[in-house]
Amino acid sequence: MPRRLRWSALSLALVLPSAPPRQPVPTAQAAAGYVVVVHASNPTPAMPREQVAKLFLRKATRWPSGAPALPVDLRGGEPAREAFTREVLGKSVPSVKAYWQARIFSGYDVPPPEQPSEAQAVAFVRANPGAVGYVSGSAVLPEGVRALAVGP
Repeated sequence: MPRRLRWSALSLALVLPSAPPRQPVPTAQAAAGYVVVVHASNPTPAMPREQVAKLFLRKATRWPSGAPALPVDLRGGEPAREAFTREVLGKSVPSVKAYWQARIFSGYDVPPPEQPSEAQAVAFVRANPGAVGYVSGSAVLPEGVRALAVGP
């Protein structure tokens, strides 16, 4: 590489701002194996576990602000889904699937969409201001999404 070109690249690296730091996740959720995530513009800082469960079971369809809530699940078999379902919904994944089969059969509702990966779940949340999802406790949250504290 010519000396002038190397110097230009180094100069650019010194004057360009670095990327903003990524957001740490709440330790209680991370220790449980999942982190609930929402769009960065969502004004709700925290929710009781029971309210989050209502959003995912579609017993509640709106955020406290009145905006529509759009829950998104990970596919079955993902460790974060197992942990989230057990800790927040208080059920097993098969019992939640049975719940949705009964709701579908009776014509009440359909389950939240399932994403095949955490990256796709995060992309869904990032693209939809009312969305709520979850990722593994070790996930690093990108710009555009943030953790939602889930309380008892």
